[in-house]
Amino acid sequence: MAGRRSDQRNVSAWRPRVPGVVEVFHAHYTEYAYPMHVHDAWTLLIVDDGAVRYDLDRHEHGTPHDTVSLLPPHVPHNGSPATPDGFRKRVLYLDASRLGDELIGPAVDAPDLRDPLLRRRVGRLHTALALPGDELEAESRLTFVGERLRSHLAPRHEAGAERRDPALARRLRELLDERVVEGIGLAEAAELVPAHPAHLVRAFSSAYGIAPHQYLMSRRVDRARRLLLAGGSPADVAGATGFYDQAHLTRHFKRLVGVTPGRYRGSGAR
Repeated sequence: MAGRRSDQRNVSAWRPRVPGVVEVFHAHYTEYAYPMHVHDAWTLLIVDDGAVRYDLDRHEHGTPHDTVSLLPPHVPHNGSPATPDGFRKRVLYLDASRLGDELIGPAVDAPDLRDPLLRRRVGRLHTALALPGDELEAESRLTFVGERLRSHLAPRHEAGAERRDPALARRLRELLDERVVEGIGLAEAAELVPAHPAHLVRAFSSAYGIAPHQYLMSRRVDRARRLLLAGGSPADVAGATGFYDQAHLTRHFKRLVGVTPGRYRGSGAR
């Protein structure tokens, strides 16, 4: 038929090295409609363009761009475009270590959450998950996303005001100093300290004015500066200081120093 738009289906999927994340899935669909189906993981969905309509537990729902939708595992749902140009979405599939089965009922009753702060946090989490080497940042952001989701679904379990804990912050800093190159995940750090992951990040940020992942990257960049001025190549320095690759080093180095590692190294030549 003349004027009929083409059916576009563009997808990108990967499994990051972040505990609790089963899959990251980004997609742009113009006409495709999901049939009824189930997942064995939680589906955390944001829509960047357009909108999706779906049925969950025989009730119709929708996802305008400012909504965060949380679909529980084992509950059938479908999905189709609710706007003429389709939709562009970003999805996280999370296992039960992040959200427990006791939240399935509340999520069925109210899967669409109008929460601008949560929406921003989920978007920033997707950005971190797309950058290999920034797993500590992604894990920290995911911890706060999970906490915010639980406050919506089970507000009676919402934690009170976080207390300052300089001793806890100092223990985490010492642990990060010991693991500058090899790094450490938030879950492991929380077991070693020990403390709840969200409280651990808040205590550290309150004590030092910087998040744990920012502190770790700062320490790595400091080491990289010394090695670059000693004549090391950016590629070799990236591996020696704990960065995922040279691009990972360049991104953080330029953010903190203002120039690329190559230009910094060249500036020291006499």
